[in-house]
Amino acid sequence: MAAPDPRIDAYIARAAPFARPILDELRARVHAACPDAEETLKWSAPAFTCQGRLLAVMAAFKQHVAFNLWQGARVMEQEAGSEAMGQFGRLASVADLPPRPAMAALLRQARALGVAGQPGGGRKRTAPKPSPRPPADLVEALAGNPAARATFEGFPPGKQRDYVDWIVEAKREATRRNRIEQAVAWLAEGKARHWKYESC
Repeated sequence: MAAPDPRIDAYIARAAPFARPILDELRARVHAACPDAEETLKWSAPAFTCQGRLLAVMAAFKQHVAFNLWQGARVMEQEAGSEAMGQFGRLASVADLPPRPAMAALLRQARALGVAGQPGGGRKRTAPKPSPRPPADLVEALAGNPAARATFEGFPPGKQRDYVDWIVEAKREATRRNRIEQAVAWLAEGKARHWKYESC
């Protein structure tokens, strides 16, 4: 096994208490199935590579952990209805992981495809989605700020959808209003919804 990356140790130590055992278990399973896996950071999250090719990425969030096989679209189906970034859905405990032998087989398949040079990317390619339909309150807010409106209308559908989804997923009216206000401010500055992560 390659030497552990202290940055991953630090990432796990900073994670929420519920997430630490999940991250530790995922890390152990990767190394058990793929002893040549090396640890690194990708997109500020713990990642594993084999022979210089990305194998998997894991990330801790407020209430769940996600695990993404870079070759996941080729070795398994995305869990139906999952909004998590990985193929295993929202992992809230170690019990949410598949059995060790099944996961080891997936890891070895993903490793073989990656080392063979197959292009990855996690999810299967699908036809592009149409432009999203912004909600009326966002349209009204954008009408009052020409710079923000021009930025929004100039974005491709995916970047527009990032804003629309963020706003419509708000559970409280106050949260929705705050998100619209923040969206207009960012758009007026020419920023995408996830601008903070674009340089990662």
